[in-house]
Amino acid sequence: MEDTKPRAKDQILHLLKMRGAQTAAALAEQLAISPMAVRQHLQTLKAEQWVTYRQERRPTGRPVKLWQLTEHSISRFPDSHADLMLDVLRGVETVFGAEGLERVISERSRRQVQTYRAQLAGVESWQAQVRAIAHFRSQEGYMAEVLEQPDGLLLVENHCPICAAAQTCPGLCTAELEVFRSVLGTSVVVERVEHLMQGDRRCAYRIQPTR
Repeated sequence: MEDTKPRAKDQILHLLKMRGAQTAAALAEQLAISPMAVRQHLQTLKAEQWVTYRQERRPTGRPVKLWQLTEHSISRFPDSHADLMLDVLRGVETVFGAEGLERVISERSRRQVQTYRAQLAGVESWQAQVRAIAHFRSQEGYMAEVLEQPDGLLLVENHCPICAAAQTCPGLCTAELEVFRSVLGTSVVVERVEHLMQGDRRCAYRIQPTR
């Protein structure tokens, strides 16, 4: 019989990455396996330092354990050669100074805008464009998805494959927001409402039609 443990453990990590902190019961329901099996996997993952938990009090009954990823778990997800990128950025700043680094980031953004616009050729509605961008970003390792909102869409990036570089060079994050604004144009307003660098578990962008 095929061993499903590695697969189940990977699914648990994926769900916690995509949906945030959850109880073992909620995970079990989504994976269609028993809560006891999920708890066993969580204990193994905790021993391996991939997950941890916090207790949350509920209006009735005992406190529940909300399981979440640890900082150590970042290494389980795509990192876009973080060490190499860090070395390159530091080298650029050392040789060319802060202005040179800004020019490199600006050129990267220009190329991103050019690439996304080419890929979006023929995609007419802004809603379809946002969903297409989420697809492109997922291919780049951002684990992106689009959530419906009462007044627009929420573009969510559950992982940042350039996190280490962004911590060293905040300009990368500023540039990402401007890329979305440039690609989607003036028919919509793009606002970052969650930011990994500000302590949130993900980056999220609210996109609404211009009023």
